[in-house]
Amino acid sequence: MTNLAKYLDIKPEVKEALDAGRPVVALESTILSHGMPYPENLGFAARVEQVVRDNGAVPATMAIIGGKLKVGLGEEDLKVMCEAHGVGKVSRRDVPVYIANGHNGATTVATTMLMADMAGIRVFATGGIGGVHRHGEVTMDVSADLQELAHTSVAVVCAGAKQILDIGRTLEYLETMGVPVLGMGTDEFPAFYCRRSGHKLDYACSGPAEAAAILRAKWELGLTGGVLIANPIPEQYGLDFDKMEGVIQTALDAADAAGVHGKDITPFLLAKVKDLTGGESLASNIELALNNAACAAQIAVSLANNA
Repeated sequence: MTNLAKYLDIKPEVKEALDAGRPVVALESTILSHGMPYPENLGFAARVEQVVRDNGAVPATMAIIGGKLKVGLGEEDLKVMCEAHGVGKVSRRDVPVYIANGHNGATTVATTMLMADMAGIRVFATGGIGGVHRHGEVTMDVSADLQELAHTSVAVVCAGAKQILDIGRTLEYLETMGVPVLGMGTDEFPAFYCRRSGHKLDYACSGPAEAAAILRAKWELGLTGGVLIANPIPEQYGLDFDKMEGVIQTALDAADAAGVHGKDITPFLLAKVKDLTGGESLASNIELALNNAACAAQIAVSLANNA
């Protein structure tokens, strides 16, 4: 028997919007604590929430602070997550430990989906999802994001999967688990920094209204689980796929040499890629995340208007 009220702390603005049936968009905090340096991440946190507001929805950035599942953060909470002192990276398996011990944790895609579902938020904007890591067929290194997408009824708007992953196997896994993958104005799955990956999609959406209609049909039919909405990085900020492949291979070699694995591998690789691209990848990361926030808000508005 669940006792969510004991653990779930919903920001008043977010609760009022949910109670009134107004659109809300969930945002993760791992991108703040483990994906960007301070104080740039604090500026980004304000920008991404403003983009959601500008597109007609209420932002709800997620985090675990002081043993509470926080749905929507105030200025002080955002600062705690951005300064990131003692802030862990929390996936589904870690949630009860952080809650019981009163630790602070940044939410991954999986945990943000989990908390959004608890709060009744159906649309979530992130940068890129986790997936099957390269050589995952040997290491069994598969992100918990994929299982969460299979079982938790939240739509995730992203710029595809990070290019450090095995994108083909990630898409195969999602197909096996029955997760619809929709391309936003594209029939090719994007690769985070890059608009194209070489992997075709079965479904291309014409825009947010069509995506919302698909979400509504899925959930009204009682088909539980998430939907992945792949929204390519804006063309002017996209990086060259072949060039990035070389950069990522260098980063992977560095991770092997350093013995980095498990939940530490993604932050290590993203930091290495940032260094190898002279910061160009960080600039692209910011722009794709803002683009996804706008798209998610538009989908949330359409979903709310036709509820």
